[in-house]
Amino acid sequence: QLQASGGGTVQAGGSLRLSCAASGRTFSSYVYVMGWFRQAPGKEREFVARITWSGGNTYHANFAKGRFTISRDKAKNTVYLQVNSLKPDDTAVYYCAGQNTGSSRWNYWGQGTLVTVSS
Repeated sequence: QLQASGGGTVQAGGSLRLSCAASGRTFSSYVYVMGWFRQAPGKEREFVARITWSGGNTYHANFAKGRFTISRDKAKNTVYLQVNSLKPDDTAVYYCAGQNTGSSRWNYWGQGTLVTVSS
């Protein structure tokens, strides 16, 4: 139900906009929050940012503040992650996820999109 895209190879200092499109006409009726995670080679998956679907309230991990921005377009059922001033340490597979209203876990995961930052 979630399709992530927008990854690629960029030089340090560059930018990308990642997209996560959700399918299903009733998606917005049961999803409470959408988020982005990332997993670097040899490391555990880590939280990047989240946004409430209805109100658009956002929260970013400390490392993401000031460089990454999560947003959503309700009309397109799409969540974005604008990533700026990329560093080689940002190299990872970026995943989007969705959480249902009333759920304590992430219920949906996209397939991931690879971001590679060269020095």
